[in-house]
Amino acid sequence: MPDNTTITWYGHATWGITTPGGVHVLVDPWLSGNPKCPESAYELSADVVLVTHGHGDHIADAVAVAQRGDATTIAQYEIGGWLESQGAPNVIGMNTGGTVAARGLRITMTQAFHSSSISPADGAYGGDPIGYVIELESGQSIYIAGDTGVFGDMALIAEIYNPVIAILPIGDLFTMGPLQAAHAVRLLGVKHVLGSHWGTFDALTGTPAALRDEIANLGLEGVTVHELAPGESL
Repeated sequence: MPDNTTITWYGHATWGITTPGGVHVLVDPWLSGNPKCPESAYELSADVVLVTHGHGDHIADAVAVAQRGDATTIAQYEIGGWLESQGAPNVIGMNTGGTVAARGLRITMTQAFHSSSISPADGAYGGDPIGYVIELESGQSIYIAGDTGVFGDMALIAEIYNPVIAILPIGDLFTMGPLQAAHAVRLLGVKHVLGSHWGTFDALTGTPAALRDEIANLGLEGVTVHELAPGESL
């Protein structure tokens, strides 16, 4: 597990990470409209905001969070431009494969397989969906897959960045479910996993328990699937 690091789930795909150096990272902020987010988290701020794609359940509160904390906001290039136009400060727009330094962290943008659009009403183009590798001050890395299905190049993410924990979508329907997520665990070689994008709505049927079963079916040993309730921390 990452040393001196706290990971908090705010429901759906919204994650908070407090790093060994005390940097507060918020991933895909969806707070007040998120039916699983605790009300106590509605006014969160952050030092760094990461956005994986433009869908409303990942981007809805990104500007507000960034403004409250004067955060550095990192997003795919087109989404970054839109966030800046909406008033987000300190935006870094980048693209797949790139790495930037922010608040003492190294943030690398990885590919993901999903869709991305910002708002049908304003017709804003959302570019490609992505994931992130966060290299902490300790040198350890966390992989956040974003919304995606499994893909073979997760093995390259393991080879290049050697993440010690992965945050993977498991809900099915809009992302991979437990079966594909178990294969993602195998490709990544991680021993610690957190399930994301599950339990928000009835249509998202994947669960951490089902992921454990699929991991066992693959014969993977020593893997811990950590199950958090919204608002809980690891």
